[in-house]
Amino acid sequence: MPFLETVFGKLLFTFAMAMVPVVELRGAIPAGIAAGLPPAAAFAAAVLGNLVPVPFIILLSRRVFDRLRRTRTLGPWILRIERRTHLKGRIVRKYRLMGLVIFVAIPLPGTGAWTGALIAALLDIRLRHALPALLAGVLAAGVLVTLLTLGVIRLF
Repeated sequence: MPFLETVFGKLLFTFAMAMVPVVELRGAIPAGIAAGLPPAAAFAAAVLGNLVPVPFIILLSRRVFDRLRRTRTLGPWILRIERRTHLKGRIVRKYRLMGLVIFVAIPLPGTGAWTGALIAALLDIRLRHALPALLAGVLAAGVLVTLLTLGVIRLF
């Protein structure tokens, strides 16, 4: 029996998929359920996987961006990322932590734990304040995505 066909393999795949930017738990939960995991297991693995990179992004992104901004090749790219993050962070700036929860909870492309953590870092929101807000947003997004995947909620 191949590893990815075992329950542990499916859990690990869902966990790892949730750590990938853009995909995050919005793609990992449906993939885990489609692979045959129970919805609760797919939800748990995706939430945990989605939260793994968050502290590293919050703690390290400012330093990394400061260094990369000084390079000729990556400097303009970093400025563009910062500009887009500041534009997406308008609601967060206005409502602070509640805005961060709402931003991360909306299961759309371009929102999520990665972007929320980047916004928290660029707005100088401390890890001890940002982490609970990001956790709440990830949990809310996970519930929404799970319910959408199961067909409990229908958009159209």
